[in-house]
Amino acid sequence: MAKQRSKSDLPTKMCPVCDRPFTWRKKWADCWDEVKYCSERCRRRRLAAQD
Repeated sequence: MAKQRSKSDLPTKMCPVCDRPFTWRKKWADCWDEVKYCSERCRRRRLAAQD
């Protein structure tokens, strides 16, 4: 059985809206290169700020 990665070994990015770091999640495994925002809330706030 394969060993699990520790949380500190996961890749991280900075959210451009809230300037907080966020880490890789399993649901983002296929699209990690395209993920820009840490949450739906930040994604929506970005859209609202442009108007």
